[in-house]
Amino acid sequence: MASACATSHPPSDPNAVVIDGVSKHFGSVQALQGLNARIRFGRLTGLVGPDGAGKTTLMRILTGLLAPNSGHATVAGFDVVDDNDAIHAATGYMPQRFGLYEDLSVMENMRLYAQLRGMDADRNVELFSELLDFTRLAPFTQRLAGKLSGGMKQKLGLACALMARPAVLLLDEPSVGVDPVSRQDLWRMVQALTDEGMAVVWSTAYLDEAERCDSVLLLNEGRLAYDGSPGELTGRLAGRSFRLEQVGDERRTVLAEALDLSSVGDGVVQGAGVRIVLRPGAGTGQITALADRIAAQLRAVPARFEDAFIDLLGGGPGGTSALAEGLPPVQLESDIAVSCRDLTKRFGDFTATDNVSFEVRKGEIFGLLGPNGAGKSTTFKMLCGLLKPTSGEAHVVGLDLRRATGAVKGQLGYMAQKFSLYGLLSVRQNLEFSAGVYGLDGATQRARIEEMIEIFGLQPWLSSAPDSLPLGYKQRLALACAVMHRPPVLFLDEPTSGVDPITRREFWTHINGLARKGVTVMVTTHFMDEAEYCDRVAMLYRARLIALDTPDALKRGAASDARPDPTMEDAFIHLVEAEDLADVARSEVAA
Repeated sequence: MASACATSHPPSDPNAVVIDGVSKHFGSVQALQGLNARIRFGRLTGLVGPDGAGKTTLMRILTGLLAPNSGHATVAGFDVVDDNDAIHAATGYMPQRFGLYEDLSVMENMRLYAQLRGMDADRNVELFSELLDFTRLAPFTQRLAGKLSGGMKQKLGLACALMARPAVLLLDEPSVGVDPVSRQDLWRMVQALTDEGMAVVWSTAYLDEAERCDSVLLLNEGRLAYDGSPGELTGRLAGRSFRLEQVGDERRTVLAEALDLSSVGDGVVQGAGVRIVLRPGAGTGQITALADRIAAQLRAVPARFEDAFIDLLGGGPGGTSALAEGLPPVQLESDIAVSCRDLTKRFGDFTATDNVSFEVRKGEIFGLLGPNGAGKSTTFKMLCGLLKPTSGEAHVVGLDLRRATGAVKGQLGYMAQKFSLYGLLSVRQNLEFSAGVYGLDGATQRARIEEMIEIFGLQPWLSSAPDSLPLGYKQRLALACAVMHRPPVLFLDEPTSGVDPITRREFWTHINGLARKGVTVMVTTHFMDEAEYCDRVAMLYRARLIALDTPDALKRGAASDARPDPTMEDAFIHLVEAEDLADVARSEVAA
């Protein structure tokens, strides 16, 4: 791949990017404040921080799309303001919403981007071939971009960003909404590029990704909060990370109690246990007493970069959900809230969901995992009554979706993967519209809307259009619209995709609180640590259900001598690879 991606002459200056005193404001909003940093060639640099920290603003300055109000920055030796044309040639940029033309094929998109770069597409057949081999898209050159999976779209975006052999590659959250298998492919490609000397800046909301970077820049409120290796920041938490083990069914209650302790700064459910991080200088007395009271085992565990990130920003949001506190306990006639049997959906010759069967208990958090295109969203839409199954049956709170779709919709809340918000309406109008759709009116409607505004901090945004909101607030608004009518069943399709870890903690505080009140929650996610928050996880692959068990049981199934303590991501990849081998064996038997 060297000929396709490496610069023509090796750089004499080891610094690919130099940022000196860069500030940027939009009206009264200070997006960046006196930023100073260096990014080196041949290294992968992670750019992390909460929503609104200034990550995308910095990316756009480095690509010459925005000019700083003060200070200056150079990329590959070129000033981002004075040498703007050279900056566009020296950088490859893949924004959060990459502009693929969905009605064009893979090859047509690549030819178009070559032309936009001033290249003669007909004279660059060899370059196209190398990029297609590098991204493993060669078999799909004639497929329309709109028909690609999320992971394949990102690979095509990367191929287009590499078109002009940039010296510096800027990737703004390239793995959002991408499954672990596709993420591995992206990592493989980026590692090859840095090995050849390219500087790669990877903005990410996945802190396990940041942990794999050579160095990280951590932004908070427009300022640089940390600049160094992930390991150095993680090392600051030595002796402060613990796990309460064998907690069992009470782990959400235990987590809420732990987060209310003055000595605890952060915590999450982790399989059958609870992971907690102590505040700086805090002793273990309170958590030891908690462990003794609930007869749990307290064990010190290695710190993670995510722990260090949350700690640096002051800790998590706490364990009490104001949303759940005001909710009466859910009462259902049956302990089974959601069920499906032999659920199948075909679109022409394509089978999106193939004979899927499972049951979800009242108050259970049930995770639906799988690679992009596995059938997760299709299954969700059938269970919500938004898609009619080709065959099979599904029930929600005892109602048959084949005959009672209208009645079912009032019993569930649905937060779509792509926000089900109305861009022409303001935030307040979206809340009012959703309340009306779910039959709330009069004083009840007004009270519920005010409750959502207060719980989710929407007051400053009420007159704004949803598209103008930071991502975290878009997600809060979408969740508010889904839960305002207090449904006993909640469907969340990638609810935290792209948001920062602190906002994810806030969402899961609400989800855990709702489950404790008896709300049944079905959730899809590509954050593998979030899969550990679930009671059980169903794994879909190629439209079929290939595994259904607790997170801990799925991890045990992936254990080996080489990997005695696998992660959920390891379990995910193990299941996919095992199914691929089983498919090969079935094909050989059939032959």
